[in-house]
Amino acid sequence: MTRMTDRFVTVEAPAKVNLTLLVTGKRPDGYHLLDSLVAFAGIGDTVTVQPAESLTLVVDGPTAASLPEGENIVVKAARLLAEAAGVPLAAAIRLTKRLPVAAGIGGGSADAAATLTALSKLWGLDLPPERLRTLALSIGADVPVCLAGRPTRMEGVGEVLTPAPTLPPAWLVLVNPLVPLSTPSVFKARTAPFSSPDPLTESPADAHALAQALAARRNDLTAPAVALLPLVGEMLAAIAAQPDCLLARMSGSGATCFGLFADEAAARAAAAGLSAHQPGWWVAPAPLLG
Repeated sequence: MTRMTDRFVTVEAPAKVNLTLLVTGKRPDGYHLLDSLVAFAGIGDTVTVQPAESLTLVVDGPTAASLPEGENIVVKAARLLAEAAGVPLAAAIRLTKRLPVAAGIGGGSADAAATLTALSKLWGLDLPPERLRTLALSIGADVPVCLAGRPTRMEGVGEVLTPAPTLPPAWLVLVNPLVPLSTPSVFKARTAPFSSPDPLTESPADAHALAQALAARRNDLTAPAVALLPLVGEMLAAIAAQPDCLLARMSGSGATCFGLFADEAAARAAAAGLSAHQPGWWVAPAPLLG
């Protein structure tokens, strides 16, 4: 969602959820090739920009303190966009963080994509879509799909994007132990053979049909993630044990896992049960944005 006034542009940065993730190969440069069904949840961070004489960044929100030191990906996105468009690097940016960091739900990538969208509007830019996608990929592998912001089949290292079939109404419960899990470490720990692509080709009729379609596929990074962080296995078991849970799965390289539910009431009841089971976990019910 994008909101614009005379002085502010606000763009939501929803959590990216890998409903499936197959590792299909590896390039000579070491990057892995993926085939993933990516969707988004109705919860995320927020990027707000307004005119200024220079570039400034303020970060607030419940998970702001967990951001690592160094250049924020939002600043990187702003700098690269200004360079590509040949405009002054000048804007006041506010990033409100609600998603856990290094959590496998694309928080940083979604923030970067939202920054590209917000600053393009603020600066009156009209870069060709392909150029903007190339710029997004230079920031991070997941930034292009976050820029698209709709259910997408993502292939290659993140650069090959195809609209996915429409997804039915459903709800997710996202769960994270607030323990970062390194994506490179998870890929390095993966020892299984490469998978064959298996895209979703038809729109499931409802949440139950979606769960069946997803259950026939998988996330190839789950086993190495569990080996590195056994808490992932504990979360998956706790989610699957909730009443009315249709599917429990890890997103991306972890550590965030999710449960799929048919409706809001079931998701909120499960979120309450999971929070009671482990008060230290981050638990968030949200609609699947289909």
